Amino acid sequence: MNRRELLYSVGASAVGLSLPSLKSSAERSAPSDKLTVACIGTGSQGLRVLLDLLRLSQVRVIAVCDVNRLSSDYLEWGPNELREKVRTVLGDTSWGANHSGPTAGRDAAQGIVNAFYGKQAGRPATGCTAYEDFRELLAKEKDLDAVAISTPDHWHAVIAIAAMRAGKHVYSQKPMAHNVWECREMVRVAARTRRATQVSIFNSNLPASQQIHDILASGAIGSVRSVDIWTKRASKFWLQGLPTPIQADPVPAGLNWDMWLGPAPFRPFNHAYMPFIWRAWYDFGCGAFGDMGEYGFDTLARALSLQAATRIEASTTDRFPDCYPVASAVHMDFDATSTRPALRINWFDGGIEPARPSELPVSEQIGEDGEGVIYHGEHGKLLTAFMGQNPRVLSPSGKLEMPFPKGASVQEPFRSEAPELGGTASGANAAHYAEWIDACKGGPPARANYEFEAPIVETLLLGCIAVRTHEPLVWDAERFAFTQGAAKATALLKPAYRVPWEISSK
Repeated sequence: MNRRELLYSVGASAVGLSLPSLKSSAERSAPSDKLTVACIGTGSQGLRVLLDLLRLSQVRVIAVCDVNRLSSDYLEWGPNELREKVRTVLGDTSWGANHSGPTAGRDAAQGIVNAFYGKQAGRPATGCTAYEDFRELLAKEKDLDAVAISTPDHWHAVIAIAAMRAGKHVYSQKPMAHNVWECREMVRVAARTRRATQVSIFNSNLPASQQIHDILASGAIGSVRSVDIWTKRASKFWLQGLPTPIQADPVPAGLNWDMWLGPAPFRPFNHAYMPFIWRAWYDFGCGAFGDMGEYGFDTLARALSLQAATRIEASTTDRFPDCYPVASAVHMDFDATSTRPALRINWFDGGIEPARPSELPVSEQIGEDGEGVIYHGEHGKLLTAFMGQNPRVLSPSGKLEMPFPKGASVQEPFRSEAPELGGTASGANAAHYAEWIDACKGGPPARANYEFEAPIVETLLLGCIAVRTHEPLVWDAERFAFTQGAAKATALLKPAYRVPWEISSK
């Protein structure tokens, strides 16, 4: 079962999670009750989030923003995935008939929003404004309540902080930040402005997260001393270990390349950077560890009460000046707490896997789809899929037990109505969005809020630094400093921002 299929296989009621209610499309909110949202970043993932928000009756999308006007070269999860989801939401089987490939960008997003609301109203709609620059959007949209940020990683903090200072609530993609300093600053600004935040870590709402917590709390495997977690994400969806291009490609029509670069150092355009391959490059993304790590570590943090790691070291395949390596192993040590002993977490990506437990029957896989997690306890092990689903308790004698029924792998259909009953476009379940909407309206903080996620992402970004420096790092979180590590590592805690994108600490 892959990460998207998981969403359709288990219900929150299985473990009694307390989730905010979500009105179906049939229970329309009055216009004055709706949360007005602007979608900043309308590439493939941004378009998925947009489709999800359109279907939520508590939300009204009033603006979109992207530095790319329109193109048909985006990455999608399967053949015609984006086109078919748009057609489903709009109820229009002709949408995208003339597109040459996966199509997104601000013009596409604006057209989708106006078509959706126009169909609801029974007349053409023109209420959604499209912007190239998020600063203009924040200045002009006076009735805006919140933004949903789906940009490359290097833009997350810059836009989120600007939005919060402008009085807007924020929903943003993972990873929460692109460097360690940004994590701290995003939390500080969210607290100071009292804005509701949520990172797109949808598995924080799923039964599997609570199941892992409950199994470990029961003492089923004793105190956990180490955890192995691994993924093949990068090798499956994008390339890493790439040489820096030495020639420039023509900038595609409709793309503001300088604005796309934003706070990153200037470099000539090349198709090696986009679309989506940007995740591999230091200046724009965080590699496989930063991309997938926040999903997996969210479950670990809730089950094991994790804060930031205190010692981090990494080994990798060949390193490149500007690009993350093909594969890496990152080892993180966490100090003991009042509820658990000292702990080591070992991360593997790019096809590397941990040692197979010798007591595991040969007929059993250690993970699912090339990914997984192994919790090593004092008297047993807990094996799960990457985000905690389908946990199996392994005794020292090799006996396997599943405390919870295995989730079905049949995917529910993606539907235009009643999003709480079917799949979503982005992979996030409806309750994930609902609790953020509730928080924006004065309810309790969303589970994956910035304050909770920051220590997780801090650890991941420290790991990214270790991948780049190949030196053991000892981290003093209270002092925000390395007590062991070279000057290069310290400089990476807060790299320089290109003018005029420096984030002020006002």
